[in-house]
Amino acid sequence: VQLVESGGGLVQPGGSLRLSCAASGFSFGWYDMSWYRQTQGKERELVAVIGSDGRILSYADSVKGRFTISRDNGKNTVYLQMNSLKPEDTAVYYCNRGIYWGKGTLVTVSS
Repeated sequence: VQLVESGGGLVQPGGSLRLSCAASGFSFGWYDMSWYRQTQGKERELVAVIGSDGRILSYADSVKGRFTISRDNGKNTVYLQMNSLKPEDTAVYYCNRGIYWGKGTLVTVSS
């Protein structure tokens, strides 16, 4: 199993980013997928979960209305569209499937 995140970077408050997670080594369309984030000194936080069929399963309260999780089973990819970004969204964002994790992509929201 391999999960590779991309799309992080530096963005100003109020801006947008789209993260991608390319998955391989398993039947992607069979599994729920998640995004987590972690800032230094804090526990990893669940951001969003999407079902194998594309149903949205959950969002963290802190991102509801601003972030959208989606997936393309034909491309074995899960996305996280992040709008109206705030400095407190700064974190390393990780793609997850069960016990498997990507290496993360850093999102920095700063002016």
